[in-house]
Amino acid sequence: MSDLIRLLPDALANQIAAGEVVQRPASAVKELIENAVDAGATDIRVVVKDAGKTLLQVIDNGCGMSPTDARMAFERHATSKIRDINDLFSIRSFGFRGEAMASIAAIAQVELRTRRHDDELGTGIHIEASEIKSQEPVQCPVGTQILVKNLFFNVPARRNFLKKNETEFRNIAEEFMRVALAQPQIAFTLTHNTADLYRLRPGNLRQRIVAVMGDQMNSALVPVEEKTQLVQVGGFIGKPTQARKTRGQQYFFVNNRYIRDGYLHHAVMGAFNGLLAEGSHPAYFLFLELDPRRIDINVHPTKTEIKFEEEQAVYAILQSAIRRALSQYNVAPTLDFERETGLDGLDLYPKAPEDVRPPEIRFNPDYNPFSNPRPAAPKAAVPDGWQDFYQIAAQSKQNNIFPDSPEETENHQEQQVFQLHQRFICAQIKSGLLLIDQNAAHERILYERYLHQQQAGHIQTLLFPETLPLSPADQELLKPVLADIRKLGFDLQPAEGGLTVLGLPGDLQLSDLAPVLEELLEQLRNQQDKASLRSRDQLARVLARFGAVAHGKTLEKAEMNLLIDQLFACEQPHFTPGGKHTLVKLTLEEIARRFV
Repeated sequence: MSDLIRLLPDALANQIAAGEVVQRPASAVKELIENAVDAGATDIRVVVKDAGKTLLQVIDNGCGMSPTDARMAFERHATSKIRDINDLFSIRSFGFRGEAMASIAAIAQVELRTRRHDDELGTGIHIEASEIKSQEPVQCPVGTQILVKNLFFNVPARRNFLKKNETEFRNIAEEFMRVALAQPQIAFTLTHNTADLYRLRPGNLRQRIVAVMGDQMNSALVPVEEKTQLVQVGGFIGKPTQARKTRGQQYFFVNNRYIRDGYLHHAVMGAFNGLLAEGSHPAYFLFLELDPRRIDINVHPTKTEIKFEEEQAVYAILQSAIRRALSQYNVAPTLDFERETGLDGLDLYPKAPEDVRPPEIRFNPDYNPFSNPRPAAPKAAVPDGWQDFYQIAAQSKQNNIFPDSPEETENHQEQQVFQLHQRFICAQIKSGLLLIDQNAAHERILYERYLHQQQAGHIQTLLFPETLPLSPADQELLKPVLADIRKLGFDLQPAEGGLTVLGLPGDLQLSDLAPVLEELLEQLRNQQDKASLRSRDQLARVLARFGAVAHGKTLEKAEMNLLIDQLFACEQPHFTPGGKHTLVKLTLEEIARRFV
């Protein structure tokens, strides 16, 4: 019987490795940018076309490669980062396995141009599916240029599983931001379909965070700093008052490498305990510096998971550092106690003049205010029909939270309706008792109202348009749904640094728009890859959930009756758009059984 075990061909082995290393265009962008950082580049440009499916290009001004190194870079397990087993315990570079370039070359058409500073000519290499088509001297600037064309062209099954362009580009932008945040001293540029989305200049960490996340983040950052023999903690956390209902601004970096760690996230949330509203998530950009020998980063192919040698100690130090920063923020004033340089040259304590005279009180002893009395003001004429004003006032309703409410019917006046714990509406019915969740019921009412308003598209134009700050990645995410958003009464136009708000629905305030868009963006991030996603439906759900009357709100009897009427006028009164029950019926038999 012949032997069964045999070595796989290199091309096949590279394609298998590519399945772990390059899962989508964002994975290739991450590997190429990290290689540019390891090469000592000070300027890195990323060019993307069709969300990376057609073209990925990374240009850097790093050290470049020799002709031999350029060819060796595409061999499996060929790397300049480690030499022997001991180097695995002192890794500070991003790459070290030597799999990324070989994996990318196995599933794409790759062109490489590179030149070292001392070389007159560079090297150009063209590879398709791990096969080197050509290698020749070329004229190119110092550094490395890598073009990745037609990703997964020879693996159609993998290409078919790619998501929509919006989804894939969102992942590319996220990988770009992670590397850019960790390297504020490097200039980064991200271009998508000829449009520059990010142009990040070198600076400090705070400047980089603001440039990536938006100007609104500048006033929300609180510095964190802690130095111990085990770990050094630095970075920034967001103020508790600026916490968001959605995630997306939580970043951990260990030795400048982005990681995901639920245990450390738990430490951060514990430090914020008691300072956040329910369901809120704080922003944080935290950097941990440890001895590489105390961690293991060779755990996952994407290198986003690591193991700590003293995990509990790191947890305690991180939590303590954040609590101390929050304590300083809550107690200390926002201004430094140090002298402001802008006050230089000003005489803050002027000397009193030498000739000081006490104030004098002057009056006329002969003045008599009653000698010439002013004529009395004429009495206002009483208008005809003054009694009608009292009748109108008696009929008016106070603070009705439901607009356009009809008059209360005689049936409602006889019906026994009351509110339970400012959360449920209890109504007596023939068969027993009806319990209605006021928040869920109002959400269903508003949802169907917004759906019916989609075709009308009534917009209330703002007298003074305002710009809502958004990151470039979020702007790209909203572009495909702006037309649907307009049909719901929103007039939003893309602008530099965000969206210009020109008009809103009549029942929405400008201050309410930011949290509504924030929740909509979160839903788009989580569900944009589903074919059944309908942006109008999603926006109607967000508006309904945001505008629904909250638990804890006291309702008048007329408001409770109106809510019941509007709920049973809905097409689907029993459930919220998310599937939650709006009401529960308790029959007399069910109630009686409780007393058996």
